[in-house]
Amino acid sequence: MESHVTVKRQPLPDASQDEGRLLTERLRALKQRTGLSLAALATVTPFSKSTWHRYLNGDQFPPRAAVVALGRLADAEPGPLLALWDAASRAQADEAATAKRQPVPPAPPVVVRRRRIRRPSRAVVALATMAATVAVTAAAADVLDPDHAPAPRAAASCHGSDCQGELPTSETCDRDARTESRVVRAAEVVLLRFSPSCGTVWSQLRTRTGGAREISIRAGQDELSAEYQGDKEDGYTSPMLAASDPRGAQACAEVAGKPACTGRFGVPGR
Repeated sequence: MESHVTVKRQPLPDASQDEGRLLTERLRALKQRTGLSLAALATVTPFSKSTWHRYLNGDQFPPRAAVVALGRLADAEPGPLLALWDAASRAQADEAATAKRQPVPPAPPVVVRRRRIRRPSRAVVALATMAATVAVTAAAADVLDPDHAPAPRAAASCHGSDCQGELPTSETCDRDARTESRVVRAAEVVLLRFSPSCGTVWSQLRTRTGGAREISIRAGQDELSAEYQGDKEDGYTSPMLAASDPRGAQACAEVAGKPACTGRFGVPGR
């Protein structure tokens, strides 16, 4: 899944554009009147050079104290200046309240793929062999996969094939889930998870790195995967596959083009 994000500086909202622009222009004029540089302003006020730069460029709304300080340095009449600041502040607050009332757009759906596996390819066999030989330090495992007490068993909201294709977090399957296998790299841990109450297996990724990722689970002749764009709110699990036990299941994840897979649980290595 590709995500293209373009960041542009946006104009002030309509409700506060006039007041905000007038306040910024007034502050710039006062700064010119003082004859002080940004660095000099920083030495005689509680605000840094970079902060004054944001105020005078309109990138950040100035606090009342900054307006008062600049007005005093420029020997400006405080009444009209503070009245302008009050008007801009009210307009900004009204715009923020309006924005909060706007409906939040729904999150983009997770792309789930399903495919049949006829036979393991040489690449898959090599990947599983490589994953089985990865050396793991205790420190890395503690940070990325801390030990927790088992969660209390809860009544399953689905079972077996009824759960297949669903995410474990959307059901109660993650409440009694246990980790059956794992593979650890420098910044990621891939876990094979199994829920006895739901009769499902899935792959879970724990990572310190961002970016697009694909998380997949394989069991028997089936494979399900989910692709995520890499936003902070994205998930870190594959969909669930129905499995009465985790034997033969394998969890995989690919982050930044680098795949990692657990060995097939309960299957002796070749």
